[in-house]
Amino acid sequence: MQKPSKTIGILAVTQIVSWGSLYYAFTILAPGIQRDLGLSPELVFGAFSWSLLVAGLVATPAGVLLDRYGGRYVMATGSLVCAIGLAWLSSSTGVFSFYCGWTLIGIAMALTLYEAAFATINRKLETGSRQAISTLTLFGGFASTLFWPLTATLATMLGWRDTYLWYGVIQLAICMPLHLWLGADPVRKRHETVNHAARAYTLAEALRHPAFWALASAFSLNTFIFSAMAIHLIPLLERLGHSTSMAILLAALIGPMQVAGRVGEMTLARNTAPQTVGTLTFAMLPAALLLLTLCGSLAWIVVVFCVLYGLSNGILTIVRGSIPQALFGRENYGAISGAMAGPALLSKAAGPFAAAAMLRDEGGTTMLLGLLLALSVASLAFYLRAVSVECQLSPAKAFDKHTR
Repeated sequence: MQKPSKTIGILAVTQIVSWGSLYYAFTILAPGIQRDLGLSPELVFGAFSWSLLVAGLVATPAGVLLDRYGGRYVMATGSLVCAIGLAWLSSSTGVFSFYCGWTLIGIAMALTLYEAAFATINRKLETGSRQAISTLTLFGGFASTLFWPLTATLATMLGWRDTYLWYGVIQLAICMPLHLWLGADPVRKRHETVNHAARAYTLAEALRHPAFWALASAFSLNTFIFSAMAIHLIPLLERLGHSTSMAILLAALIGPMQVAGRVGEMTLARNTAPQTVGTLTFAMLPAALLLLTLCGSLAWIVVVFCVLYGLSNGILTIVRGSIPQALFGRENYGAISGAMAGPALLSKAAGPFAAAAMLRDEGGTTMLLGLLLALSVASLAFYLRAVSVECQLSPAKAFDKHTR
């Protein structure tokens, strides 16, 4: 059986590179793309949202492939698609070719980012998968820290086209060989599967269970909130009366709090059931938004908001990776988690646009905060509904005992 450290090490490198080149680089390169192609901001950012929509549509079949063939070849294929998409993007001359490039990148996202990595860990490791997912997300949190300054430097030196082209080369030269180095998955005997769970749910069975849709709704609503705030938090804080420099300083707390949340989950909560961790995580967000809605003009309140918001966002990634296995078993984890991720990716694409539309109005700030608060309460309610029917799911009780 492959050592967990090898699997985590390989995926840590490829996750940092893939998140950095496919996701975080766009924010830095978008202005240059607009100038060079002569496209409106709506078209440029719309292409990025389109890639998230594609990723959401591809998530379920990608999960099925991961369950059937494992991460070695599926993620390596994703790296190849990444390289082709980035090369296509770097040579695009108009709207059609630009959107074609982002379509390929959307497919690549479904094959290479967290959901694919979590499914790979689930297949590779007989025990300790939750701890491995926590460790991986801790490394993945450095993607923006590394790739924002790297992308800014490369864009200044080379321009956006050659920056994306070099990122495509890195996918071929580094990520693809590393994914192939993952090797074959261990063969599980039938009695080993039974020991881990009384019965593993198939995708069809999971889709018929109300816990699946409650959990998918909870993740989808949370993702909508986080994606909207990721783009509009600083302008929102400015509307609440804070200067631009103060808003940036306050928002900068979120990143370290995400890392702190993941470290806390790995240490303080490592022996706590993932369902309990999820309850605390989902409850932090409405508390944070309530404070911001009522007293957002006070700097110290914004500090508390950023701490709670960052902790919730950081731990949620781990919960998203561990809860599907806890409730539905590990045998068809890739397909089930992929299907669950689809609505969340659609929400991720819709959040920034919906928030931007609301902020155009005079009273948009209050309206937006009220909407986000209501959605956060709804997401908590959906999550509690999902875990309340856990006793009906036979694999649930065995998960925490056997994954450490």
